[in-house]
Amino acid sequence: MAATIKKLATTAEGAGAEGQNGSESAQVRALLKLRELILSGELAGGTRIAELAIVERLGVSRTPIRAALMRLEQEGLLEALPNGGYAVKMFSERDIADAIELRGTLEGLLVRLAAERGAPAVVLAEAKECLRQVDAVLADPALTDEAFSAYVDFNERFHALLYEMADSPVTVRQLERVVSLPFASASAFVVVQSNSPQARDMLVVAQDQHWQVLDAIERGEGTRAEALMREHSRLAQRNLRHALSGPGGAHMPESMRAMKLIRRRG
Repeated sequence: MAATIKKLATTAEGAGAEGQNGSESAQVRALLKLRELILSGELAGGTRIAELAIVERLGVSRTPIRAALMRLEQEGLLEALPNGGYAVKMFSERDIADAIELRGTLEGLLVRLAAERGAPAVVLAEAKECLRQVDAVLADPALTDEAFSAYVDFNERFHALLYEMADSPVTVRQLERVVSLPFASASAFVVVQSNSPQARDMLVVAQDQHWQVLDAIERGEGTRAEALMREHSRLAQRNLRHALSGPGGAHMPESMRAMKLIRRRG
């Protein structure tokens, strides 16, 4: 009898865990799909989110949809309306510029901490190898779409390694909130550079800054590392201005359709 009760309890526990995992999976799917609809421009800035319409569109129940909406508000892509519900948030050019500036400030803090605390040798070695891969990509004077895609992957990996070196989960969590905003991440405007005649030159400058930051960390020069990283974020500010002065609408690259969420200065 005791064995039977134990077996039933184990089965119930397993079913509960499976149900919980299924619920979490539905929340993740709803979050990813909603975020994609916003960043692809399918849900335009200012659009009010009708919960039932989203449920029908995504084929997910209301509970994970509600969780996804709350998460996207926290990320800054949605804003809560006074009478309930949410709307797709619009961003001013200044909002994006401030987000990039904040990213540069937090990244500067992280590399300073990495230099002062001493970065693990294994992570330094991995970062150097990552930059060597970038050097190989930039060795070709004519960069293809595949080369730009590779650069984005290596660039994001390098920045992630810089964060790891600092060993500061508190700072990284704050940085993750910032880079979740449209166009605030380290690689947000690389696709814009791909359409520019000076594309490769800009990436070469960014790559030299990468090497200089890594050198400062390895030498324990915290102030130098921080200043270099702050300057590195200035490239994104330049690319923001370039992107906003370029073509929009149907002529805009597919991956940059979320630019329609930005209100340009008059």
